[in-house]
Amino acid sequence: QLSMVSKFVSEEGIAPAIHKLGSKKWENAKSRARKQIELVAEDLIKLYAERSLRKGIAFDADNTWQQEMEDSFIYEDTPDQASAAKEIKADMENDTPMERLLCGDVGFGKTEVAIRAAFKAVMSGWQVAVLVPTTLLAEQHFLVFKERLAQYPIRISMFSRFRSQSNLKKDVVKLAAGQIDIAIGTHRLFSKDIKYKKLGLLIIDEEHRFGVRHKDKLRKMKSNVDTLYMSATPIPRTMYMALSKLKELSLIRTSPKARLPIRTVIVPWDKDVIKDAIAREVDRGGQVFFVHNRVQTIDSIVTELRKLLPNVTFGVGHGQLPERQLEAVTLDFAHHKFDVLVATTIIESGIDIPNANTIIVNRSDMFGLAQLYQIRGRVGRSNRRAYAYLIIPPKMQEDARRRLETLIEYESLGSGYQIAMRDMELRGAGSLLGTKQSGVINSIGFNYYNRLLSKAIENIQAEKPKAEWIEDEPQKLERIRIESDHYFPESYISSEKERLEIYRKMLAFTSKEQYEALEQELKDRFGSVPEQANTAIQYYKLRMLTSKAGLESLKMKKGNVILEFENKKLPARNKMMQLVERFKYPVKFDTIKTFKMSFEIFKDKDDIRFQLLEKSLEIVEYYLSIS
Repeated sequence: QLSMVSKFVSEEGIAPAIHKLGSKKWENAKSRARKQIELVAEDLIKLYAERSLRKGIAFDADNTWQQEMEDSFIYEDTPDQASAAKEIKADMENDTPMERLLCGDVGFGKTEVAIRAAFKAVMSGWQVAVLVPTTLLAEQHFLVFKERLAQYPIRISMFSRFRSQSNLKKDVVKLAAGQIDIAIGTHRLFSKDIKYKKLGLLIIDEEHRFGVRHKDKLRKMKSNVDTLYMSATPIPRTMYMALSKLKELSLIRTSPKARLPIRTVIVPWDKDVIKDAIAREVDRGGQVFFVHNRVQTIDSIVTELRKLLPNVTFGVGHGQLPERQLEAVTLDFAHHKFDVLVATTIIESGIDIPNANTIIVNRSDMFGLAQLYQIRGRVGRSNRRAYAYLIIPPKMQEDARRRLETLIEYESLGSGYQIAMRDMELRGAGSLLGTKQSGVINSIGFNYYNRLLSKAIENIQAEKPKAEWIEDEPQKLERIRIESDHYFPESYISSEKERLEIYRKMLAFTSKEQYEALEQELKDRFGSVPEQANTAIQYYKLRMLTSKAGLESLKMKKGNVILEFENKKLPARNKMMQLVERFKYPVKFDTIKTFKMSFEIFKDKDDIRFQLLEKSLEIVEYYLSIS
């Protein structure tokens, strides 16, 4: 019954109310939730149905230039990168407006995938808008796009505070006239004076950094435009939509070759530790980020660090500096004109400096999980081992401690997806489409809420009446009794989580091939499969087959295999005859309460339990094959 159990996820610190099974309280909580979900589902459906009904743009298939451009990528595509690019391009060629979230870890090559999508749109005669949260990130994307597409006649422009007003005005006119193919910018792209001649693709980087007001403008902007969201840690709402298939999800989980995970250390403020960390990085020719998120005290921190390390050069960057000065500091750091950049969270997204491989975050307890994850991702972008030092105060709040533990727990590369899932638990799933849903989610748990919402969405899409807005009833449990132990021993798979995951996987299987593939996977990962584990695989396979055959139950007892049929699903006479003829075992029929067929396979034999299980599988498989 594992499929009926799921983890209760709600806001941090909320304990689930325990109800008696079948009690009115639980039914009432569910019905209240359904009413709320009804409203949200209709809103969601309306929004996305409008998009799916509205004709989108069917971009042209890949041409020779597209192929050439992709082949000119100096690195080898990771398998995930290649499949993400393929999925996005397939969506673009379809005439339904694309809504896809590209979730890939920091430095895993999301930008390259975005460039390929943008190139495809331009080759089909459309304009592309690339929306980013910070001026620095706009600058970086602009340089990367320009360098990557230098040998093609594509006009790229940047709209941000780093450019003079006169140049911006000229570009606004060019954009409206269709003389700019790719516009890269911050929320400046939302301004009233920005008009596109033929916008076809909208790429949004780090969507969680935009406010609600900006997102509303976005919605108007992209009614039938293809939209690609990119993020290493999507916010819970985005993540939820991705999981519920309203927004398709592409994952890049494989790290580029030779990339090492970031070693993360949590330490209290200690001058010696900080001095050693900076000195070690500078001695190996690298650079260091020092994050201090208070502009008022940033200069005193720099003074203190200079005293500690007189031979090291420092630079300062924060959002209150004049744009030109901030740009100059960032570019100087990128060109290694100084060793340590002491900055606020302005470095959180987008500054790509492969030579910086140590980051020190002061008062790391003050940051959100997604934010810390992004900040840590500023280092470790080359084949050198990177280090992240998270500095904490002597006393710390419980939820801050838990956030930092999560970061240590998911130290491996490509864990942005898990971090976002954990963030969903820590911050609460919050408000979906502006409707406050926290109370409902806390009463029934996020996973169950999702299940109800998915069902509600399915029902509206299938145009069923509201009366049918009910969740799936749990499948009737097929009663299968075998006389042998069937489980995965701890000595074979030590992790309980891993074992439960495999049981859950098997419950969802629908074909024999899936079991065969699992068996192969187990051999590769854990070695040859022991008897109890093999029996467990055969048991779950039998369970799947009996379900397909519509049997009420199947029992193995003293060398007999007993098939019990539902009164409403009695087998046809010819099927029974074929079954009896095929196996040639003595058969008994019993029709007292239900219809039963009992095959006497072994008589007076010991230790035939596994053979009995194999015979049961043979009988049920043959029964299913009879037309």
